[in-house]
Amino acid sequence: MAETDATGNTLGDAASSAGTVALDHREGTAVLRVDGALDLALAPKLRQLAERAARTEPAVLVIDLTGVTFLASAGMAELVRAHRGRTVPTPLRVVATGRITLRPLELTRLTDELAIYPSLAEALAAG
Repeated sequence: MAETDATGNTLGDAASSAGTVALDHREGTAVLRVDGALDLALAPKLRQLAERAARTEPAVLVIDLTGVTFLASAGMAELVRAHRGRTVPTPLRVVATGRITLRPLELTRLTDELAIYPSLAEALAAG
C-alpha cells in the first residue's frame, strides 16, 4: 500500500479539483509533472512537492507543464520561486510548449529567466 499524507494523497502526488502534480525521480533528476489548471488552488501543491523533491537533493529539478490547461500568475510565481532557489536549491528546467503555457511565460518575459525546453526528453538530456 502506498504511503499517504493527511489529505489522503500518495506522498509524491498532490491534487486539487483543478489538477494534479506528480513527483517522479529519474537518474538523479526530480521531475514534477503538472496536469490541469496551475492556478491559486494548485500552486501551493506544486511548492509542496518541489520542497519534497529538494529534500532528495536531485542534481536538477524539471517541472513539466505539458499537461497544464491554464497557467495563472500564481503558478508562474512558483516557477520563479523554484528557479531563484527559494524552494529548491538546484537548477530548474521547465517544459513548456504552445500558447497555454509558453505564451504566458513569453509575455511576462520569464523565458528570459527560466530554462525552457520543448519536451521532457530534451529537458532530461540537457547537460
